[in-house]
Amino acid sequence: MLTSKFSSSSNIYSTFILLSLLLNIISLCSSIVLPTTLILPVTKDSSTLQYITVIGQRTPLIPVNFTVHLGSASLLVDCESGYNSSTYKPVLCESKQCSFAKAEYNACGSLCLSKPRPGCNNNTCHTLDGNPITDTYTGAELAEDVLAIGSKPVVLVSQPKFIFTCIRSFIMTHLAKGVTGIAGFGHNSTISIPNQLASLDSKFTNKFGICLSSSTTRSSGVIFIGSTPYYVYNPMIDISKNLVYTPLVKNTFTTSKFSEYHVKVSSIQIAGKNVPLNKTLLSIKKGLGGTRISTTTAFTILHTTIYDVVKTAFINALPKNVTIVEPPTKQFGLCFSSKNIRNTNVGPDVPVIDIVFHKKSAFWRIYGANSVVQVNKDVMCLAFVGQDQTRAPSIEIGGYQLEENLLIFDLPQKKIGFSSSLKLQQTSCSKYEKTS
Repeated sequence: MLTSKFSSSSNIYSTFILLSLLLNIISLCSSIVLPTTLILPVTKDSSTLQYITVIGQRTPLIPVNFTVHLGSASLLVDCESGYNSSTYKPVLCESKQCSFAKAEYNACGSLCLSKPRPGCNNNTCHTLDGNPITDTYTGAELAEDVLAIGSKPVVLVSQPKFIFTCIRSFIMTHLAKGVTGIAGFGHNSTISIPNQLASLDSKFTNKFGICLSSSTTRSSGVIFIGSTPYYVYNPMIDISKNLVYTPLVKNTFTTSKFSEYHVKVSSIQIAGKNVPLNKTLLSIKKGLGGTRISTTTAFTILHTTIYDVVKTAFINALPKNVTIVEPPTKQFGLCFSSKNIRNTNVGPDVPVIDIVFHKKSAFWRIYGANSVVQVNKDVMCLAFVGQDQTRAPSIEIGGYQLEENLLIFDLPQKKIGFSSSLKLQQTSCSKYEKTS
């Protein structure tokens, strides 16, 4: 009888201990704040000047290198270069996933004559997508597989059925070494990275910020996916405040680039003076003209008519003791001696360039760190390229001009925010919290 009482008391005590532990675990779990903003580190490839990020994919999970492209409609993966995954699943024709993709050029593919494999299955949903570097596009199979952002031991988010485009190897040329995919952030696509993450997980909004680093050797930049604020540290600063916003302009005429980001530019000022532009080039007409933002274009490209007047205005605004020199490289059309150019916290002290958007008060100021590039010890060049843009936008804002600036793409509000140089705040895109 004594033994029985002792055993009963012991069981009650053990149960009490287990309940206490369980309550502590529940309390701990309830205090954990799940992330509402994801962080994707972005590095700059020194050879191609492309911006690269790493995303986990497949089963077993492996890190995959992707070139960041704002205008691509989805996550594009080369499925012919050793794609192995036990969780790969093609998206079937007339399935809810195919309907969800809402690709403008969806088609039902049944032309695979070989043994089924990733990218080659019959009765599957196909879409038109491709490589912005080579400007080549093709129909490709849509599929589902595991996607993870973050790395062990801290995986910030994992989606078991993330839809992506399974593309063939011949399309994926001229990408940086080790890159086998393109990370698409296009606005007019339900399966772009920000839009799809927001649809799969209510914690995330379909808003993202991109902050590219100018360094190819040390620090990385970052893409924030989800709601603001976006912080950098030492000191802690919310860099998502005080941005200049301009509406997103639709360009639905072009067949392959309907997810690109266009904005209205009404004028350009250099050292506070208006540059005499041909204003007809600033509007989109039948898919041509206007202004596009691109992370796969190294330096801003201007229609030759615009470039010529910008070049002249920049020369006129330079100090009189600065000597114009023959460009040592064919890439740039205006170069000058850097001997009498002093350096400031926002780069070389050269005339500022203001890109004026839809109204006079909405302008993006470009300082020397983003307007000129040092090509050798004694020479720097205007970091804009003149090109016949008869089949493209009149202005294509490139990655060099975006570096150390935060751009926020607010897709629900259909607007884009520009910060100007973070060097003004004595910080940089590389100082984000890497463990968030």
